[in-house]
Formats: sequence, structure tokens, C-alpha cells
Amino acid sequence: MWIFGRKGESGFSASSTAKEVTDGIQGSGLTAIVTGATSGIGAETARVLAMRGVHVVMAVRNTEKCNKVKEAIIMKTPNAKVDIMELDLSSQESVRDFAAKYRSLGLPLHILINNAGVLSPPFKLSKEKIELHFATNHVGHFLLTNLLLETMKATSYEQKTEGRIINVSSEGHRLVRKGTFSDHINDKSSYSHIYAYAVSKLANILHTNELARRLKEDGVNITTNSLHPGFIATEIFRGHSIFSVFCNVILKYFIKDVSQGAATTCYLALNPKVKGITGNYFTDSNLVKPSRIAKDEELAKKLWEFSLSLTS
Repeated sequence: MWIFGRKGESGFSASSTAKEVTDGIQGSGLTAIVTGATSGIGAETARVLAMRGVHVVMAVRNTEKCNKVKEAIIMKTPNAKVDIMELDLSSQESVRDFAAKYRSLGLPLHILINNAGVLSPPFKLSKEKIELHFATNHVGHFLLTNLLLETMKATSYEQKTEGRIINVSSEGHRLVRKGTFSDHINDKSSYSHIYAYAVSKLANILHTNELARRLKEDGVNITTNSLHPGFIATEIFRGHSIFSVFCNVILKYFIKDVSQGAATTCYLALNPKVKGITGNYFTDSNLVKPSRIAKDEELAKKLWEFSLSLTS
């Protein structure tokens, strides 16, 4: 558990928890999709939103494993509204199936939390022959967001509410010095899984910024922001056993636990302090500046067009 840090303008800090940043906030009547809610900060995000009265749809690859998460949530919050739907973000077919099934349910959509992510050492390609980190962490979420955008727009218009789209990024984006998206999607030469992850996290921020610009241009009452959850030893490090042991045994007092890691996500999802704020990057529930390349408007537009070409 992180024990350091002072409060920022939001009134919260690195040690604040998801429960604390949503204290007193009622989410009854709201519906949220949380990707990657099987474990870690995704599961904690789903738990806290459900505790606040939000109808949470957990979009996950392993539905059987997620059933245990759902049971744990309902055990603590008996009136919680929680559903599970299958979604594999590395497969565009799965993303399209999920979006079609969700729309067929006739549910509203107030909050979309693109949380799921992979960090995999071996070089792998998705079904569409795209490097796995980029395919899962960015392209899958880009497609999912586009497919659900009309549902969110309709909800915002009909219910006169603000829609919120939250993209979970990482400080790893600062490792990237130039836009290399087209060269990166299936190039095994000089491959580094850390750099591949960083590229996908940069894409999350650029996607957020361009989407915010487009939504503003359309005059739609939907905001979108990206965030760094902090350094947490979650299951994303399951392929790095030595590193996980090091974190859990030696660094456990200097890294965030999941309740702290999910705080910024829950803050952006529910807290009224961020109403109307869009196209920004947050950490520790406070506004911060991303890297220079993450603020490149032309690169964001190019990434958007490139992502469309990969999902057309």
C-alpha cells in the first residue's frame, strides 16, 4: 500500500482509495461497462461502482473466473446490479459480437471504462495479424468505443446526462519518442515487449485526445479522459514471476494496492469535480501533463485514421 504523497487540487492523493474518491456519490440509474474486470484494478473498479449503485457490465475474456468476482461483489453489496459478458479485445470479431449483443439488450450506456490490458514477453500476433499489445490495449478498445458511441450519445441525449469514456494508460508512454505505429504492428525485428506495451499506452492517450476533439466538434455531452493508475503489482505481471515476488515482498509498502490503483478510474467515472473536463490525462486523481508526443494533435489524427484502416 502506498503511504506517501500529498493531496492535489482534487483533494486526493496517491494514497486515496477508490472508495474514498467516490464517497457520498450515488450512481443509481447509471450503467457502466468495465473491460478487464476479472482481477486487479478492473475488478476493484467494478466493485466500487456497483457499491455506489451503478449497473456494472463486466466485459471479460474469462467469464468463469469473473463469476467469482461477481459473487464477491454481491456478497458485500446484496443489491448490486452486476452482469458478465464475454469480450476478447485481441479479436475484432469478439469486439463486434460484444457490441452487437450489448446493443440488442437495449441498455443505456453512461460510462465506458477501457481498462483491460496485456503485458506479454513473447512476440505474438492477434487474429488480425497485429502485434498483441497494440491489438488488445489500443485497437480493441478503439473499435469497442466506436461501436458503442451511438448508444452512449443516445443515452446522453435522452437522459440529459454526461457520458464518460475513460481510457487506462500508463506512464510507460513516456518511453516512446516518436510515432511508429504502422511499423510496429507486425514487426518482430528488435522486438521489446516493454516498448510494445509503451507504444500501446501512448496510443491510449492519443486516442483519448482525438476522440475528445471530435466529440467537442459534434457538440455531444460526452467527455473522455486517460489516466495512469499508478504502479501496482497486478496480474498484468503474471508472466514476470520474479518481478511479482520482488514487488509483493520488498516493495509492498512503496507501491499501490488495487484499491488505490482503481481510485483515479473511479474518480473520473463518478466524481462531479471532473464534469465537463475532457481530453486530459490524470494520475492520483489529479490532472497532470503527459509526454510531448502524447499531446501531438497531428499524430493523434494519423493514429485515428490508421486505427480505422485496421478495423474497417
